[in-house]
Amino acid sequence: MSPGRNRDRGSGRLRGVNLGGWLVLEKWMTPSLFAGLAARDETSFCAELGRERAAQRLRAHWDAFVSRDDFAWLAEIGIDAVRIPLGHWIFGPPYPYHESYGADPHPYVEGGIDVLDRALDQAAEHGLRVALDLHAAPGCQNGFDNGGIQDVCDWHTREEYLAHSVDVLARLASRYRGHAALHAIELLNEPRWDVPTELLKGWYLRAYAAVRAHCRAEDVAVIVHDGFRSHREYLGFLQPPRFENAILDVHRYQCFDPADIALDLAGHVHKAGVLWRDEAETIQAELGLPAIVGEWSLGLAPATTAATEPAVLDAALRAYASAQLEAFERYHGWFFWSYRTETMPAWSLRDSVERGWLPRRFD
Repeated sequence: MSPGRNRDRGSGRLRGVNLGGWLVLEKWMTPSLFAGLAARDETSFCAELGRERAAQRLRAHWDAFVSRDDFAWLAEIGIDAVRIPLGHWIFGPPYPYHESYGADPHPYVEGGIDVLDRALDQAAEHGLRVALDLHAAPGCQNGFDNGGIQDVCDWHTREEYLAHSVDVLARLASRYRGHAALHAIELLNEPRWDVPTELLKGWYLRAYAAVRAHCRAEDVAVIVHDGFRSHREYLGFLQPPRFENAILDVHRYQCFDPADIALDLAGHVHKAGVLWRDEAETIQAELGLPAIVGEWSLGLAPATTAATEPAVLDAALRAYASAQLEAFERYHGWFFWSYRTETMPAWSLRDSVERGWLPRRFD
């Protein structure tokens, strides 16, 4: 690991990308890994294959999916930050049991922490800032595959899950404190909307304190996700001078809500370029904290794009990308989801740049 702070990276706006589908699996992003399996997420992937077979597949994936060359390419095009999703199992056992594990109390493949060490070193080598993101918590915080266990949302129901999550964040902060690449730690990705707000805020305060026990505010930001609720529920929360260098994360997509799915291509561009632009200015004016868009993409519902001629679709995606960038530049920063996918180029920054949907350079 690289010691010291890299002051040349600057402290201004973040223009970044998520390294999704790497240290936390999502089947839609890497379907080849799940070939022949009934598994739908990383937990069932490991449980179905067993530790030895899962390790063989997963370690090969870790080595191939993101490499030093990828960090170099990102730096070359002007991306200056990466958000790295990770699971609560990153340090290996022990971790709390969940019934989805089956007979093996510790099904997850070990060795991810070595990959994370390497990622921070390679990011520092290329001048990239890193936001570490607890993407999958014990018991799953949202019921999505990206939370580790699809269709389960038990994280907030047991103290051992809440406490282990805080412990993982404290260990990350302790391990990487002073690392040249470490810019931020995101406490939890996308806790579901029905996790009680007061419980979530109370846990955020516990987790903030755990990170600050190791990382000074002038060195490392603490990011909290909005939990799919209005920014106004966070007015007065994590405010200075008691709290320093705290950031609110909002995620913006137009492919999940039925009202968005019903939009035509012009409607998507309008919502991004006008409504999201105005929303960004409102959030930053009212919140009292910097905010980022931690996830966004060019992904739209298949019905919106299926019958569109390729040339028209290319132009529409360029306009959609431009409108989103215009809106999200009003925040403290943004992270595209994601760097790479196997089959869905509108969700891949690499593909979107190479196809001309996104700019060739971001600086």
